[in-house]
Amino acid sequence: MKPVPPDEARHGPAEGPAEVTVALDGHEGCIAGARHLTGDFLTSVQRDHGLPVSARTLDLSQLVVSELVTNALRHAPGPVLLHLRVAGDTVEIAVWDSDPTPPVPRGADPTRVGQHGLEIVMAVAQHFDVVTEPVGKRIVARLRLFDGL
Repeated sequence: MKPVPPDEARHGPAEGPAEVTVALDGHEGCIAGARHLTGDFLTSVQRDHGLPVSARTLDLSQLVVSELVTNALRHAPGPVLLHLRVAGDTVEIAVWDSDPTPPVPRGADPTRVGQHGLEIVMAVAQHFDVVTEPVGKRIVARLRLFDGL
């Protein structure tokens, strides 16, 4: 996992929005690293920007990152980019991969074991979108920073 820009390039409140992008290579531990980065990012949003972030949002953001990054690494060749940013009162989680094929949510099936990641993301996010890029696609999910819980 390589930050682009590095962690120290995160902007302070007077400099602009909080955001970070990392390239993920699929090596062992990169999904856990992406979850950890998400937790650190949201902690810094609270500390450095004074924005409230609920414990529930922190947990759900890490879950969304885990599911989206896992899917991208599993179904697309090449690297994956994870972009986190604060957009108003939400955290925007965007995952880019090189496969232009949009994911297809599967129908509900309580007997199916696994393969529920996209359903989970769509259930917990306030906004979900798939954006076709000149190369590949970007999946974007937004969660409220503070949900009152």
